[in-house]
Amino acid sequence: MKLVSWNVNGLRACIGKGFFEAMDKLDADYLCIQESKMSLGQAEVDTPLYDQYWNSAIKKGYSGTVIFRKKDLPVISCTNDIPDQTGEGRLITLETPGFFLVNSYTPNAQPELKRLDYRMKYEDDLRDYLVSLDRIKPVILCGDLNVAHNEIDLKNPGPNRGNPGFSDEERAKMTELLSSGFTDSFRFLYPDRKDAYSWWSYRAQSRDRNIGWRIDYFIVSKRLEQEIEDAGIMPDIYGSDHCPVYLILKDGI
Repeated sequence: MKLVSWNVNGLRACIGKGFFEAMDKLDADYLCIQESKMSLGQAEVDTPLYDQYWNSAIKKGYSGTVIFRKKDLPVISCTNDIPDQTGEGRLITLETPGFFLVNSYTPNAQPELKRLDYRMKYEDDLRDYLVSLDRIKPVILCGDLNVAHNEIDLKNPGPNRGNPGFSDEERAKMTELLSSGFTDSFRFLYPDRKDAYSWWSYRAQSRDRNIGWRIDYFIVSKRLEQEIEDAGIMPDIYGSDHCPVYLILKDGI
């Protein structure tokens, strides 16, 4: 089973840059996107092979998450948001017979960490939510989590220490999440792999020079570790300042 997560930085813009062609190439069983920046109906999003699950922000052109699920895959329910985190379209949960799939667009702390308090509350609410789900069945969390966890996860850790996405507070929240019974699938397989990034600034030809950050993840319940067949990053897929990341689980999960 193949799952893909991609911050498209505006689905309408990404459609104009080859989103549907990329979708065919990715051939995911589940494709989770963040920053759709639109509501269903604002553009033609025709996916005959996939059912669609949308959570759009109240604010126009802002945030938003979508899950595309292949039509032949079973689903039990879909839930948007979690308590105290409504209105920004940041989270969708699909319950399947074998697992919960949670697609999150975690808030950016913003320059000078001016939204850090909101970010910290989101982190706590999300962690409590994931732990509660994990008591029922395994959890797969994916999305733009807006943090480079360790120095290996960005090109220039020194100058970025304390900046949004690499503050001590945000990194500590990721450590706390993983310590609550979850695993970073990419680092589980590739603990020492360097220069593996999923986001690059549009400035200074950062993507061409691979000056980037790994801020897009697949986090899984620890008991799924042995079901991980592969996890990776696809920097050859364009259309956004992020590239897709993927998780392949053994059949039968």
